[in-house]
Amino acid sequence: MQFIGILGIIVTLLLAWLVSSNKKKFKFLNIGLMILIQFVLTFILLNTSVGEFIIKKIAGFFEKLLGFAAEGVNFVFGGIANEGANVFFLNVLMPIVVVSLLIGILQYLRILPLIIKLLGIILSKITGMGNLESYNGAASVILGQSEVFISLKNKLPHISDQRLYTLSAQAMSSVSMSIVGAYMTMLDPKYVVTAIVLNLFGGFIIAGIVNPYEVDEDEDGDDIDFNETKGQSFFEVVGEYILDGFKVAITVAAMLIGYIALIAIVNNLFLLIPGVSITFQDVLGYIFAPLAFIIGVPWDEAVRAGSLMATKLVTNEFVAMINLGEVSGELSERTKGIVSVFLVSFANFSSIGIIAGSVKGLNAEKGNSVARFGLKLVYGASLVSLLSAAIVGFFI
Repeated sequence: MQFIGILGIIVTLLLAWLVSSNKKKFKFLNIGLMILIQFVLTFILLNTSVGEFIIKKIAGFFEKLLGFAAEGVNFVFGGIANEGANVFFLNVLMPIVVVSLLIGILQYLRILPLIIKLLGIILSKITGMGNLESYNGAASVILGQSEVFISLKNKLPHISDQRLYTLSAQAMSSVSMSIVGAYMTMLDPKYVVTAIVLNLFGGFIIAGIVNPYEVDEDEDGDDIDFNETKGQSFFEVVGEYILDGFKVAITVAAMLIGYIALIAIVNNLFLLIPGVSITFQDVLGYIFAPLAFIIGVPWDEAVRAGSLMATKLVTNEFVAMINLGEVSGELSERTKGIVSVFLVSFANFSSIGIIAGSVKGLNAEKGNSVARFGLKLVYGASLVSLLSAAIVGFFI
């Protein structure tokens, strides 16, 4: 399977190169260095006692947050659920409010902006990209695909469409810290943490191939400010972030209701076809099976894995994670690990509207630009997930 994994990485990079805006001009050394860093970090996180310690601490931190969230949820919703029942909205989505609250406090205390700037400085040395791209990559991991653009609102009018693609691809390839706790209730925390780290570098790698360009130092600058809470009181910030977290939870809940119902409708339509006994997910599975196989999934599980990967693409990662939980007993640890890593990102069609809408709310012209290259955006972000999943396959 190691050979297949190497093939998966090569194919992923080739798929990126095929749509490159400049097939001869990208930074081989920086891309090679980042792939090497991905391998080293994956080995540390999945195969060493140091990595196990780090993941346990991170998982323990989010477990405590979920416990604190349960206090508030039980006070407001206590008695609604049957005893012993696991209500997805209450146990998985509502804790997002508490994690969002914590992010708001860290923003107000200027701890997060400092972390983002330090990460950005380090990343700029490794990636060979501009300060804006490096800071944005770090901020996307923490703030999420919508919120990160608020910190760039003053720069948006002056950002070229070429740079805007990279910034948007980074946002779509990442996840927000506010929902990481929710992911950890559905996936093994070690794969969630590993995916976040790999996607950070993968976003630079794929964008560097799909969309290579040189940055003029005069237009780059280092005056980006990722602290949007200036001038606000502590309780204003806390209130805003609590409401933002609740909006995210409600939005995810609405998307789940709609998409799961849509899949049920389509599956029912399939059953109306005489002699057909497969579902919509089965069809997607056969289409995506070759991709699942080349990133390291055993062939006898490739159709099931391909179905989960495709479900994430056409709906969202939460729907796919729920489906993974339903069939996890039928999959090997290797397949569960590879698929889990693939699912941890915002790379799906619905994210086009989310990012374009977020940018358009700040600058109409740039929002229209994002919408125009939306399909290429999903394509690139999905390749980031493929690359991360293929690398993880080496260490399971």
